Amino acid sequence: MASASDIIVIGAGIVGCAVAYELARRGASVEIVDDRPAGMGATQASAGVLGPYVEARAEGPLLDLTSRSLDLFDDFVASVSADSGVAIRYRRTGTLDVATEEAELSCLVSVAALLARRGVPAELLDRQGVHEIEPHLASEVLGGLLIPSQGFVAALDLSRALVAAARRHGAQLIEHGRVRRISRDGSDLKVETDRGSLASNSVVVAAGSWAGQIEVEGAVRVPVRPVRGQLLHLAWSGPPLRRVTWSDRCYLVPWDDGTLLVGATVEEAGFDERTTVAGIRDLIEAATELAPQTWAASFLSARVGLRPASADLLPVVGSSDVLRNLMYATGHYRNGVLLAPLTAVLVAGAMLENAHDPALELTRPDRFGRL
Repeated sequence: MASASDIIVIGAGIVGCAVAYELARRGASVEIVDDRPAGMGATQASAGVLGPYVEARAEGPLLDLTSRSLDLFDDFVASVSADSGVAIRYRRTGTLDVATEEAELSCLVSVAALLARRGVPAELLDRQGVHEIEPHLASEVLGGLLIPSQGFVAALDLSRALVAAARRHGAQLIEHGRVRRISRDGSDLKVETDRGSLASNSVVVAAGSWAGQIEVEGAVRVPVRPVRGQLLHLAWSGPPLRRVTWSDRCYLVPWDDGTLLVGATVEEAGFDERTTVAGIRDLIEAATELAPQTWAASFLSARVGLRPASADLLPVVGSSDVLRNLMYATGHYRNGVLLAPLTAVLVAGAMLENAHDPALELTRPDRFGRL
């Protein structure tokens, strides 16, 4: 069990920042180490959708984890905002999952039944009902599932607020080059970066897609690969969409400032962080098919991020069985923002209180070997 001092968190994405904040809030001395500013990896290309029941449409570990983390979000955002003094754009205005084919509509009926069993309010809508609440949607939309409890958060704003809140509790953010290796150094751990070495009593690997590039003495590489996601930022014209709208090809996230996020591609492109013509084209085509008025929007920017996918698409969160006081917090794939509050609680509880939450059985690193 770590004492309340001297923990290095590798990675300043949303997960690393959330973990650092929770550790510092509980009294630990924390340094966040990354080779770029907070949130400037996959986080800055995230639309921040908080939708466990669109990401996981059947019972299973992912739904258990994401739905539990969503329940933490109100208190999480309130705490971070209070500690940082930063207002965080956060909305629980619901999501609308729509179908344009009968098979998709049947899937939504199954999801509605799942939600009913779990006691989660939701409403199945026919064609007329969908167009009454979102008149901008294409006539091809046959129906939809409205889930009022879901929503979205400004992911980059949240990351920066987390760093500010962590600093209020004494944490430091160090841009110290990319971490290459972690090894034993007496009773401590040595963290080797492109710019030299750091020593710490405990380490959290929250390096996202780069977690698998870090050599850990005596351990196999964590099986996390980058999956590229491109996102569009548009200036919407006319009356806005009212909520996150999700189809089988894209999702639309309307902001209060009149802009719209359109996401996201899923591309096996290695560590290539370029936006591409093909990705932008696919998103524009999908968005205009879903909401034809998108053709009148102005193009503001395209963003790209590498999302860390584990071999079984579940997070890798828990203690190393090779190095004492090494924890993993990676592999969150498309759900890093959504799972940030729960991951932070799990890691801080394990490191500072020796607490073994049952959720850690679902995410344990050793399911992939000696990690």
